[in-house]
Amino acid sequence: MLTTLKNAFRIKEIRNKILFTFAMLVVIRIGSQLPTPGVSGEYFRSWFSAQAEGAFGFFDAITGGSFINMSILALNISPYITSSIIMQLLTIAIPKLEEMQRDGEDGRRKIVSITRYVTVALALVQSTAMAIGFGRQGYLTEYNALSVITAISTLTAGSAFLMWVGERITEKGIGNGISIVLVINIISRLPEDLGNLFEQFVIGKAPATAVLAAVIIFAVIIGMVVLVIILNDGVRKIPVQYANKVQGRKMVGGQTSSIPLKVNTSGVIPVIFAQSILQFPIIISSFLGYSGTGVWSEILKYLNSNYWCNVSQIKYTVGMVVYMALIIFFAYFYTSITFNPLMIADNMKKQGGFIPGIRPGKPTSDYLNRVLNYIVFVGAVGLTIVAVIPYIFSGVFNASVSFGGTSLIIIVSVVLETMKQVESQMLVRNYKGFLEK
Repeated sequence: MLTTLKNAFRIKEIRNKILFTFAMLVVIRIGSQLPTPGVSGEYFRSWFSAQAEGAFGFFDAITGGSFINMSILALNISPYITSSIIMQLLTIAIPKLEEMQRDGEDGRRKIVSITRYVTVALALVQSTAMAIGFGRQGYLTEYNALSVITAISTLTAGSAFLMWVGERITEKGIGNGISIVLVINIISRLPEDLGNLFEQFVIGKAPATAVLAAVIIFAVIIGMVVLVIILNDGVRKIPVQYANKVQGRKMVGGQTSSIPLKVNTSGVIPVIFAQSILQFPIIISSFLGYSGTGVWSEILKYLNSNYWCNVSQIKYTVGMVVYMALIIFFAYFYTSITFNPLMIADNMKKQGGFIPGIRPGKPTSDYLNRVLNYIVFVGAVGLTIVAVIPYIFSGVFNASVSFGGTSLIIIVSVVLETMKQVESQMLVRNYKGFLEK
């Protein structure tokens, strides 16, 4: 990785892209510190600390602290992520959108344009809910029409601005703009989280205890990173043989290729879906100012990750079991709507391709389904392990951190993908230079 960056800085074109990306990230971090006009920062920080890190911990992590600071970028790119997922699901359900997706670059631009409008609409809805829902509780210094409109306009504009920055990084930077914005937000919280861990388990302890705690902390983090890399790069290749056929006077075909099936076919989406479902009732209750009593209070505790794996309240760990089941379910669900074995089998048949030992058509589709089900299960189990390990340590040892398995999956996946993009840009430039010579 370091060698790739060193070589990239030697090339002026790629160096300029990296510097442009860095400048945009600096702008984002500055914007994360600028307060939203009319919002009481002290009230919100005290309110957030009362919520601990259950429903809003991950949200604050992916906004890089903008949420807890209630800066102009408080909503960050979460509306864009949500709108992208919605559009991806609707593309499967709505034939018109599916047709756009098949229209190549022109269709992709139309879908991106629709995604932008959906992002602004979601940001408007979220900022309105926050301004009105929290307004009467002290969120706004003065609860009147002007302050509400100002807060809504600022938060919506901040989210739209970050979407624009992400697209500029994709266009003029090193690419993968939205993902890079998300990663820099998460990384910005890591020093504070690691500092909290060391302050809690290392500093002030006996030398032997401190060394052991430090080794365990680094071993767990490194182990999770290695597991995420394995999940991200793991591929099952299905061999495909193409039959010989005559075109004019030439014999073509006879080639061998493969269908790469990723172990983690759905990425981090199942974890995000599972978290969203469990956190939705908690977030709604917080917006409504409901403190919770009786049966509903108990239900919220089962859904709140702060209560999971707590030895004194072990019954609430049932919520984590539900969380794990949801991750596995959404891994299968998301894969089923994004990967169509029947269409792949039909395309292979039309092109004269077949899997050795498997007849073309439906037998090929059934075979791909069987292999895919096995791969998805392995990937989902690995994803679940990475997602729940932080909750186990948090519950058993009371290790308080804002990042978790989801954040780690995002960081590792985006870093690996970005490095691949930089390498491909360097390779393309070398080809261009060779052709010019």
